[in-house]
Amino acid sequence: MVGREKELKIRFVPGRCELVEEDVDIPNRRVLITGATGLLGRAVYKEFNENSWHAVGCGYRRARPKFEQVNLLDSDAVHVIIQDFQPHVIVHCAAERRPDVVESQPDAASQINVSAAGNLAKEAVGVGAFLIYISTDYVFDGTNPPYKENDVPNPLNLYGKTKLEGEKAVLENNEGAAVLRIPILYGEVERLDESAVTIIFDKVQYSNKSANMDHWQQRFPTNVKDVASVCRQLAEKRMLDPSVKGTFHWSGNEQMTKYEMACAIADAFNLPSSHLRPITDSPVVGALRPRNARLDCSRLEMLGIGQRTPFRVGIKESLWPFLVDKRWRQTVFH
Repeated sequence: MVGREKELKIRFVPGRCELVEEDVDIPNRRVLITGATGLLGRAVYKEFNENSWHAVGCGYRRARPKFEQVNLLDSDAVHVIIQDFQPHVIVHCAAERRPDVVESQPDAASQINVSAAGNLAKEAVGVGAFLIYISTDYVFDGTNPPYKENDVPNPLNLYGKTKLEGEKAVLENNEGAAVLRIPILYGEVERLDESAVTIIFDKVQYSNKSANMDHWQQRFPTNVKDVASVCRQLAEKRMLDPSVKGTFHWSGNEQMTKYEMACAIADAFNLPSSHLRPITDSPVVGALRPRNARLDCSRLEMLGIGQRTPFRVGIKESLWPFLVDKRWRQTVFH
């Protein structure tokens, strides 16, 4: 499923360079990814791009030169890119995902998590595109896991509330859309603080100093590559079956506290972990978090959709570029 387009390329020959026109294959299936500069967005863009989709990503501050620069709060700009590109699928990854930031900047967070999502849903209807809205396990209070898609949400913090409002805005404006709820993410980060999982790596590595680690909240760390694969599989299933819509859950299946993640990371890199101290009390600072918001993923599994990377495999791939003591690389990879 490809078309042909002309593309200008520079060809270097001895003594000069020349501009030549070459035919290139352009896949017919088109997908637009918002938040393509972020951790999840980059993985989603790569997954579609490598699987015979014509992928266009958009971002804002970090967009250029790879992605389109689009302010999602500018409804005219959103309208223009969607009308110009005419995507078959839109994956809406852009969000304010940091609970403590949402608490301190509620209006800005609501604009991106709710208003922009509702507008995208309307624009998707206008071109007949299938919209996948990325949501969160934080729509649940964590008191009665595992949670199915039709269980009643009860978010404990403003982040969860804005994402739940975003879900409603999407489905009210676009009955054919999909909501994909996911938990804590990790993957090939550009900076350690890009993920709440990878940020603990420095505490693991610097074993000369004891480090307190949360051992209260139960998490299910999920690789962004797996979520990206689920998004693509869901999109491809929908193109064959219009009944594929509504709310879905996807999650890793290894239950861990932050302390247990830190110990697993230490084990993956043959690093000591005796300096890590488990803290079993519930956190008293920052936004409230659900104790255990485990997601039931059986609806997607029944459709034959899914992919799970073992945590120790995925975290090693993600973190090895940030390994401080390069001598450990010999024991990890040889």
